[in-house]
Amino acid sequence: MGHGKHHTQEYNGPLAGCLLAATPTLQESCFARSLIYLCAHNESGAMGIIVNYPVSSVSIADVFAQLEIDTASGSPAFPIHFGGPVEANRGFVVHNEDYSADDSLIRKNGVAVTASLSILQDLAKGNGPRQGMLVLGYAGWSPGQLESEIEAGSWIVVPATKQLVFDTDNELKWNVALTSLGIDLGHYSSDVGHA
Repeated sequence: MGHGKHHTQEYNGPLAGCLLAATPTLQESCFARSLIYLCAHNESGAMGIIVNYPVSSVSIADVFAQLEIDTASGSPAFPIHFGGPVEANRGFVVHNEDYSADDSLIRKNGVAVTASLSILQDLAKGNGPRQGMLVLGYAGWSPGQLESEIEAGSWIVVPATKQLVFDTDNELKWNVALTSLGIDLGHYSSDVGHA
């Protein structure tokens, strides 16, 4: 595990709590146009959750049924998202800070991620966070892998904001994230960002 060389100073610090926007070099992968909220970034690698891939084939009621969680009538229609290719049946709730959980994986920049049964039970009762998404699966990187992908130009680090994660339409999040940095998408390729 000889990852001793840290040549780009700016990526030594943990990127946890930032967003990663996939650049058009990842167009052919399952991360095309993805925006990922990074929950963890340390010596053991990095872990993140895609926040702009809604899933229409699964409803939150299906998830509650699968976990045998009783739902209150009128429990909110919480959106379901695909979070990444790893452990696709593992659920995470990405939510805003009005709901406080003791066991959140991270709580930073107005965004929190909690992966406990109790938050799902609260959601089912209608006591969960008001804003958020239930995300299935995550993306993982081995030590040093994310840094090399950033250096190779696959990802651009974007400051996370509550507005971007929760208040922006999913199909616009990626464009908004990159244009917020002043990145001209036309610079990459003529067919990116034009509907």
